[in-house]
Amino acid sequence: MARRKRAAIQLNSPQRKSLEYFMLVAGSLVLATSFNLFLNPNQIASGGVSGLSTILHNLFGFPPAIVQWACNIPLFLLGLKMLERHYSMKAALGSIILPLCVMLTSHLQPLTTNPLLASIYGGIGVGLGIGIVFRGRGSTGGFSIASQILHKYTGLSLGACVAVFDGLVILFAGIVFDPEKALFALIALFVTSKTIDIVQMGWNTSKVAYIISNEIETLREAILYDLDRGLTLLDAAGGYTGDERKVLMAVVSQSEVSKLKIMVRSVDPDAFIILCPAHEVLGEGFRAG
Repeated sequence: MARRKRAAIQLNSPQRKSLEYFMLVAGSLVLATSFNLFLNPNQIASGGVSGLSTILHNLFGFPPAIVQWACNIPLFLLGLKMLERHYSMKAALGSIILPLCVMLTSHLQPLTTNPLLASIYGGIGVGLGIGIVFRGRGSTGGFSIASQILHKYTGLSLGACVAVFDGLVILFAGIVFDPEKALFALIALFVTSKTIDIVQMGWNTSKVAYIISNEIETLREAILYDLDRGLTLLDAAGGYTGDERKVLMAVVSQSEVSKLKIMVRSVDPDAFIILCPAHEVLGEGFRAG
């Protein structure tokens, strides 16, 4: 109970809150810069309110920032009314700050007129910006709120609701511009989603190893003292025999996987090893957070 209370205090400390607001602004600035350097000038509308603003800018000449404000603020107010959740100040600020950053960076000249390069680098930049905002427990508003409303009242999964709105924007772009631009927008959307995952979970992929063996005690000592890794003993039962047994679970870095396999095979050639990816591991011997 005391540990949980300390964790809550740490999450809501003034330093942590200041960092989260900084990440909201920094992420919005990165997103807006990528939008103006790559996506908007090349007519790549890769979903969301920013994609819609690209379409309306090219159709009617509306400034993208004005379009984004015109969508974000009403959607935030609608979400505030229709969703049974507390909308934080950061969500409100995100709906305002992102279009402001788009306006402040609108003078930037595009770095490329190649739509493939623009979709790749624009997708990376947008994903980096959104990932930074998410790591700061923030939101940029827009169609993410509309997706949550659709999710609540239709029962569709949240991922499907996001896909609906992004798909409609890309379809609209394919009609307004041409089908090829819609295909480039899909590339940008894919790159964005992968970049968000990398920012959220990091590059380094550790492995969770589950080891089933008749030499559990020997393997336990080898992992603890030779590999210098902690482990957990899990209670299990054989599916066929029903015999009770222990399963070793250990988390190792990518570079230690080969050493672990050699170690296990040398102790018990008949051991059963299952290796699963662990994208983010926090704690002693790994990242601090």
